[in-house]
Amino acid sequence: MIAERQTRTQNLDLALIGNSSTAAFVDHNARIVWWCFPRFDSDPVFSRLLAGDEEKGFCDVVLAGLVETQSDYLRNTAIVETVLTDAEGGKLRITDFAPRFERFERGFRPPQIIRRIEPVAGLPRITLRVRPTHNYGRPATNAVVGSNHIRYVGGAQVMRLTTDAPISYIVSEISFPLTRPISLIFGQDDPFLSAIDTTSREFLDRTCDHWLDWSRNLAVPFEWQSVVIRSAITLKLSSFMETGAIIAAHTTSIPEAPSSTRNWDYRYCWLRDAYFVVDALNRLGATQTMESYIHYITTIAATNPKTMQPVHGIVPFSSLEETVAPDLKGFLGHGPVRVGNQAALQTQNDVYGSVVLAATQMFVDERLTKMGDESLFRMLERQGERALALAFEPDAGLWEYRTRARAHTYSATLCWAACDRLGRIAARLNLGDRAAYWSTRAGGLRDRILLEAWDEKQGALTGAFGEPALDASVLLVSELGLLPPTDPRFVKTCETIGRELTRNGRIMRYTVPDDFGAPETAFLACNFWYMDALGQIGRKAEAREHFEAILANRNAYGLLSEDIHPETGELWGNLPQTYSMAGIIKTATRLSSSWEDAWAHV
Repeated sequence: MIAERQTRTQNLDLALIGNSSTAAFVDHNARIVWWCFPRFDSDPVFSRLLAGDEEKGFCDVVLAGLVETQSDYLRNTAIVETVLTDAEGGKLRITDFAPRFERFERGFRPPQIIRRIEPVAGLPRITLRVRPTHNYGRPATNAVVGSNHIRYVGGAQVMRLTTDAPISYIVSEISFPLTRPISLIFGQDDPFLSAIDTTSREFLDRTCDHWLDWSRNLAVPFEWQSVVIRSAITLKLSSFMETGAIIAAHTTSIPEAPSSTRNWDYRYCWLRDAYFVVDALNRLGATQTMESYIHYITTIAATNPKTMQPVHGIVPFSSLEETVAPDLKGFLGHGPVRVGNQAALQTQNDVYGSVVLAATQMFVDERLTKMGDESLFRMLERQGERALALAFEPDAGLWEYRTRARAHTYSATLCWAACDRLGRIAARLNLGDRAAYWSTRAGGLRDRILLEAWDEKQGALTGAFGEPALDASVLLVSELGLLPPTDPRFVKTCETIGRELTRNGRIMRYTVPDDFGAPETAFLACNFWYMDALGQIGRKAEAREHFEAILANRNAYGLLSEDIHPETGELWGNLPQTYSMAGIIKTATRLSSSWEDAWAHV
């Protein structure tokens, strides 16, 4: 099945390029509008995305007499190709990518993006504009020119542009005819010792081969294959391979709704979100992300075994102190732009279950080079003990309320899941006493959760114990194993949430006012949870309809952000939201026809 993408333009029609070391966003006109250099969480040297109406922080190619633009990914890659056409039929092709391939028997993933500009037809006349920023939005005014490079100095990092284009034309932004291919190589302040054109062509070819090889090994469902592959590549680009961290999104402060001030920095690793990413990629057989992530988690847990904060920097123990960047006006002028995230200081008790769940497959997947062993199990037991102690304690919850604490059903369920999985892992490791210990504890937690979360009057599990407010996160209790999908309590919960939390066909995460008022947009991950729940209770046709409707609202490059406006269909929130992209994969694999059945009915 081929899912249609929306045909109208969106403000978030951006393509993500990257290599699991660095990443950038390119818009439909081939303008690079966001690039944090050298890492995902670094100061953006291209920051136009959050600059409001200020023309700063970008790199673009201005074609004189532009009349048409065509832009898309090269199939099954993280490479973007844009073709610009002028009024006289002149054409040029712009190819943007971050190098990634095997070199000298190791992975080559430099903090570098490459732009190749090639004439296709006629004599197109172009202007190259490079206007970097530093310190979150301050224009870089110090440019040091060399024979074939420009060093942009400012802030903590020096960014070097190496090019075979006329340097003076770039500095002065002078228009010139494009008569030959040229390359712009942005990256670290190191001399570029090889031929620029030859190297950029070689890097492009090898990067293309890398992504085609990686995509070819994915165990995709029969239906929605291209959608799943694009989602998987996007999740791969959100994994910082050096440490194994998985970020929630590549942007900061794109608001959840216009003028809402719900602007957060998502360029960090939420242990909860990372579990969903690991689970989605595992379903496709892409287990390396899980293996790298376990190393990341082990580093954190071994250093501070007693408590686990819910979000961490991509380099463990980095400061996530939340501040405001005064020199950036915000996405479409919707400020503030925040750097860092206060959630790192919150208590979110589901985190312990998220860690255990992410590691569970390590103990059962025979394909892995090194499977989980007793030493890993003992480390996870420490997380289990914390889950056991904190299951019914008030916390900020997965929605990270800033001014209130409750005993949340989702947090308690994840604590139960930690104990349940530890019991099962212990049984596989033939640790009979530990299996009995954890299974008994899990049983006690389950009974209390179902007793305290159930609201007989509403016919549903609620979001917090003793509170009537509905919360879409309880749709996960069947997937996690707390209740079977046939249990009347789960069926009734699905029906109640579908009836009470739906706004114009979209599921809201909750509808009661929070710290910032009543929510205006629908959290996309909750919509995937609802589809999955519908499939579990036998309403698969309805789930497929919802799925196709959401897929139709992806941006022009097949990406989803965090939120969607139920009335306008506009995407809001940080991009690409890994919660949302993981949701695409998990729901597609559940709703798709099997390969055998599909061919049987052709």
